[in-house]
Order: sequence, then structure tokens, then C-alpha cells
Amino acid sequence: MANSKRVLFQKRRLRVRNKLRKVNAGRVRLSVHRSNKNISVQLIDDVQGKTLAAASTLEPSLGVVGKNNVEAAAKVGAAIAERAKAAGIEEAYFDRGGFLFHGRVKAVADAAREAGLKI
Repeated sequence: MANSKRVLFQKRRLRVRNKLRKVNAGRVRLSVHRSNKNISVQLIDDVQGKTLAAASTLEPSLGVVGKNNVEAAAKVGAAIAERAKAAGIEEAYFDRGGFLFHGRVKAVADAAREAGLKI
């Protein structure tokens, strides 16, 4: 019997995360979650198990509430880079989860890089 889309997504997400964890030990993880309505980003310290900074299109301060397009994703990427610098984080590794590195996910990474975060 064929696997459901959700099961395949979860397998892909874990495969990506485990490969990244091997080569990026000691660095903070920039995790992206994309839904049909919103996009959210977190900086996670896996050693302590804590979220250090987060940004989302649900925040009214970003001015993109109710939008989920490439421009909104770019604003979220720039916001997470600013919050990372405020938290003293200069570099992280990009965890795309099970999503393709294309469109909104790519826009988050590009905007964070342009704002000065090493990914």
C-alpha cells in the first residue's frame, strides 16, 4: 500500500534534519515551517532544546498578516536575521524541513542572508 503524503513528508523532514545535524554540530538551527496561510521561522538550539528567536507572518509588527507570498516570506527572513543578531547569533544552518528549497522557503533564506545571517 502506498504511503500517504503526510508520512512521506515526515520521512523527508527527518532525513534532511539528520543529515544536517551530522555536519553542523554546535550550530543553531534555522527551522522553517510553511503552511498554506502562513510561514514561520525559528532559531533553535538543539543542545539546550530551546527556541532562541522566532518570526512569523502572524505578527502584526511585520505588516504581512493574512499574506503568504514571497514578499511576506522575505520580510520574515529579514526579521529573523535581526532577532538573531540581537540574540548574539551570527551563523546558523538552514533546516528546510520537508519543503523544497524553492519559492517562499528560498525567499526566507535569501532575505536572512542579505540581512547578515550566515546560513
